[in-house]
Amino acid sequence: MSSPKQLIEGFARFRERHFAKDDALFRELVEQGQTPQILVVACCDARVDPALVLDCAPGDLFVIRNVANLVPPAENQGHYHGTSAALEFGVHNLEVRHIIVLGHTQCGGIHALLEGAVAKDDSFIAQWMGIADAAREQVERTLADGSGEARHRACEQQAILVSLDNLMTFSWIRERVEQGTLALYGWYFDIECGMLLGYNATTRQFETL
Repeated sequence: MSSPKQLIEGFARFRERHFAKDDALFRELVEQGQTPQILVVACCDARVDPALVLDCAPGDLFVIRNVANLVPPAENQGHYHGTSAALEFGVHNLEVRHIIVLGHTQCGGIHALLEGAVAKDDSFIAQWMGIADAAREQVERTLADGSGEARHRACEQQAILVSLDNLMTFSWIRERVEQGTLALYGWYFDIECGMLLGYNATTRQFETL
């Protein structure tokens, strides 16, 4: 897609498939509202659309997308908190049963963080990527002599774990996890080879799903 005109043409095809005929799926979504059981925190990267990658239908997922699929820690300093607000809505209002942090290879935000391209200034990106500073520090300690690819992949995966830890700083998430009504997952999509990996807390490794 290279122009809004193509998007409008795409919408016409979508409308023809789902609204020109008697479409049970959208009729049900209109009548019952959204009732997703799964919330996904994903990256803004145009190549990583969760609904497409995971082959989902409309209404299946409640998706939060931001730079580098990060979850900030719980705090309330009077700023705007888009990701935290969406998490709150998904957990409190939709009562999702699963939260997946979906990272991926070739993440531009993580690359910038790891290579020092994110300046320590007042830019929105610099402040946002600061959430993953602990991931960068971990990689610098353990893979200082590693290849660029190995360091990037390690930082991308470590950032997922940082976000999983930050999810548990929200009391209403932690309580549900402890009660067994909500489960958290760290997934990693390898764009190069088309593989999906999940974090195994027992082995402390990302393993093929």
